[in-house]
Amino acid sequence: MPEGDTIFKLAAYLDPALRGRRVVAGYAQAAPRIDLSGHCVQSVHAQGKHLFIRFDRHRLLRSHLGMWGSWHGYSPGEPWLRPRDRASIVLDVGERVYVCFNAKDVEWLREQGVSYRRLGVTLGPDLLDTAADYLVILARARDLSDPKRAIADVLLDQKIACGVGNVYKSETLFLEHRHPQTALADLADEELLSLYRRAAGLLAQNTRGGPRITRRSHDEAGILWVYGRAGQPCLRCDARIEGRLLGERQRSTFWCPRCQPDRPANGRGTQKVMTSRRITRNGR
Repeated sequence: MPEGDTIFKLAAYLDPALRGRRVVAGYAQAAPRIDLSGHCVQSVHAQGKHLFIRFDRHRLLRSHLGMWGSWHGYSPGEPWLRPRDRASIVLDVGERVYVCFNAKDVEWLREQGVSYRRLGVTLGPDLLDTAADYLVILARARDLSDPKRAIADVLLDQKIACGVGNVYKSETLFLEHRHPQTALADLADEELLSLYRRAAGLLAQNTRGGPRITRRSHDEAGILWVYGRAGQPCLRCDARIEGRLLGERQRSTFWCPRCQPDRPANGRGTQKVMTSRRITRNGR
């Protein structure tokens, strides 16, 4: 699934291609279908896993790729690589046609309308925003989550902060020596903020293209610490990496049982037990 770095790079690609361009022909498969012909694109930006295309007439198009969505660019008349009935957004600006296939969500918004304003509640600060207020993130984490909620679920909650998916969740928890089942209550404020700062740093290091990298040891042992490495030796201590589907939505999670012990480091509380299923190969 695309995470915050993927959508950031997508916005960086689409913004110069679409900014100031008028849509010759286009549509969005929202509810109902929206005719975008004649609209002029003003900008494209990302907020976490969400892509926003700002048009004239005080309108925005929000999309979320989900698991299977992707954007393609085609020359006029060039055959599309996916069936046309899977196109969620089509933007023909003359020299190029930009198509989003299989988006999870597409929403047509009026700037400052009710649905637009509601995003301020449903989307937290973007971790790739250098001006993100970490005290706001801290407050949202405490206010919007049960103290017994597992930190793996907290990090994935886009209402708290935007951008973290399964990969960055697992890699952040490994680098911060936190077990994914650690309860929110077992983390002091500074420990919780350290997790979000670490996640933001990892995201920021992967905004220039190329493969997603969280490990830069250049020893040919791998570019990720734990994600997708169930059953393989930890690259720090040689213990076998665990991989399970964990949490509220049974999301793929990987960790080292030795580097990330399953007891609270500060002894302040009892961890929540999450339902889980072992991963034998890369899963969601």
